[in-house]
Amino acid sequence: MNLQTLALAFMAATAVGGIAWVFLYPALSGEAKAEKRLAAFARTAPAARQVDRAQRSRREQIEGSLREIEQRSKRNSKIALSSRIAQAGLSWSKEKFLIVSGILGVVCFAVPMVLGAGLLPAVGFAFAAGFGLPRWLLGFLKKRREKAFLRALPDAVDVIVRGIKAGLPLFESLKVVAVDSPEPLKSEFAAIIETQAIGMPLGDACSRLYERMPLPEANFFGIVVAIQQKSGGNLSEALGNLSKVLRDRKKMAEKIQAMSMEAKASAAIIGALPVVVMLLVYLTTPDYIALLWTHPTGRLMLAACMLWMSAGIFVMKKMINFDF
Repeated sequence: MNLQTLALAFMAATAVGGIAWVFLYPALSGEAKAEKRLAAFARTAPAARQVDRAQRSRREQIEGSLREIEQRSKRNSKIALSSRIAQAGLSWSKEKFLIVSGILGVVCFAVPMVLGAGLLPAVGFAFAAGFGLPRWLLGFLKKRREKAFLRALPDAVDVIVRGIKAGLPLFESLKVVAVDSPEPLKSEFAAIIETQAIGMPLGDACSRLYERMPLPEANFFGIVVAIQQKSGGNLSEALGNLSKVLRDRKKMAEKIQAMSMEAKASAAIIGALPVVVMLLVYLTTPDYIALLWTHPTGRLMLAACMLWMSAGIFVMKKMINFDF
């Protein structure tokens, strides 16, 4: 009797324990939660893979756009003469520029020869007037045009941002800038409109702005528009950030210019002092200083002084010019 009771009790306890094991262990051990998490992950994994694939595709598009722009910048490192003339804002052709330079060189060669200055000074004047002066003038006009472009570009970007926020397409906002902006911004954005009108994508048309106006700010604008056209995104926010960057760069440039004015004035005084002293000595005692260009040793000393002064001026210019 006792053995039967004990056996029944053992079997009942085993049954109760098995039932408890089946129903309570998964909840206590966390297996049910783990299975639910695995099932939820299995359901969300395709969506997560799609999101990751979309992000990877967007990143690859951005990297491709930046790579294309970098390669185009490398190709444009050697600027042709016709491009330099266009960047200076002149409507001359390459042939006209070369003809004018040749005429200027011939005139500056003939005048010293007629005055009896000798062959070597005449060749020097002709080279400086026919080769150096026209290219210096191109560089001067180019820098002046770039400064005017940089002054007006942040306001133009703000106009584009306001137009996009108001619901206008990017092309229409660019038209507003092309109509109302001052030169040279007006002609550059008009060129973008004309290029896009003949079939070129708007992103590529904006990227070509850097070819006509080789400035980092113009390159920034082309990169932002090209990336947005290829991969999408909030263009108004991107251009708003670009406008802030352009204004910060402008403030930094003005701050650097103000801080370097003392050094520039000192360099100008040091560079002009020998010439001024030489002129004053020539006006007071011309026979005393005339030995510098009449005696062979004096000419040698004068050439050496000009060489060292040029080297000093070049070094001072490098010390007071800041690129950022």
